[in-house]
Amino acid sequence: MGNRRTIHSMVSHVTAPTAALLDVLPEWVTLLRAPNPGPMTLDGTNTWVLPEHRVVIDPGPADEGHLTAIATHARIDTILLTHGHADHVEGAARLSEMLGGAPVVGLDPEHCVEADPLRGRPGEEIAGLEVIFTPGHTRDSVSYRTRDVIFTGDTILGRGTTVVAWPDGDLGNYLASLRRLRALGSIPALPGHGPALADCAAAATYYLEHRLARLEQVRAARAAGAETAEQVVRVVYADVDPVLWPAAEWSVRAQLAYIDSEERRESNRQPAELDQP
Repeated sequence: MGNRRTIHSMVSHVTAPTAALLDVLPEWVTLLRAPNPGPMTLDGTNTWVLPEHRVVIDPGPADEGHLTAIATHARIDTILLTHGHADHVEGAARLSEMLGGAPVVGLDPEHCVEADPLRGRPGEEIAGLEVIFTPGHTRDSVSYRTRDVIFTGDTILGRGTTVVAWPDGDLGNYLASLRRLRALGSIPALPGHGPALADCAAAATYYLEHRLARLEQVRAARAAGAETAEQVVRVVYADVDPVLWPAAEWSVRAQLAYIDSEERRESNRQPAELDQP
């Protein structure tokens, strides 16, 4: 029990925003929030409409009322996806129909409609937005930047922290993506769920520190005798509502895979040659 208290006290579950909130959205972007609130979606999926770009980002679930609100809000020529989870893409094909065949574009070809997938390469642009490859939450996660605003999907949320959705998600990639977003500086982050944040770099920095602290918790839990991901969750996420434990287990499996990969790399390093006398 003493070990459990020590491990648990290192870092606690985060439910608040990880950076200051953005006071006012830019006038050129509209938030249409989907009616799908829940433990994983917070207030619901954020659908971002950019009328001047004729773009919508993440149409959300297949809710006819929500899709109608998107289709009638402004002229839309392109539907962009931040990643392939259903709460972001389920309504995309139907919205494309409602818009007369507007292309649906993301990194995963499975979710694209009448369009080639994104390439995920530096400098890529679409509809006047810069595509920033940010895998980790999922393999196909991307963010979009324009006018010094970044649309982060689920890579950075407006409240709390996100899940590294193992096995599709990867912790090493996620840490690299957070460093990539941190390097963008103090620009607003408009996330896939929750309120808009005023400072992407501050949120990314918090996420990085939190993830690294959680990683140490997982190492400590394993050293204390936890063998399975489920056992680690019961120790490391003891302060979290058990309804979220299945999602926490995804992140723990990603953390364990990351630790195992580190250990393999360490064991495969060749010892330095001894100096000859």
